[in-house]
Amino acid sequence: MKELLGVLGFLALAQGVLGLLHEFTDWHVGLVRRLGFLDGYEVYASAALIVLAFALFAAAESRRSG
Repeated sequence: MKELLGVLGFLALAQGVLGLLHEFTDWHVGLVRRLGFLDGYEVYASAALIVLAFALFAAAESRRSG
């Protein structure tokens, strides 16, 4: 479970950073830009993904191994 939370945290962090890169540099990367219902809220969704990533990392660290 600890490894799964770490992987999910990494994916959320990567997508959040890529979403912010897309918004501020117009690089066409990331998953957030492809979701139509987030149109106009991409920056907020990317920031929320970064916050979620840190929460997942904290949850992974609080889990006991084994």
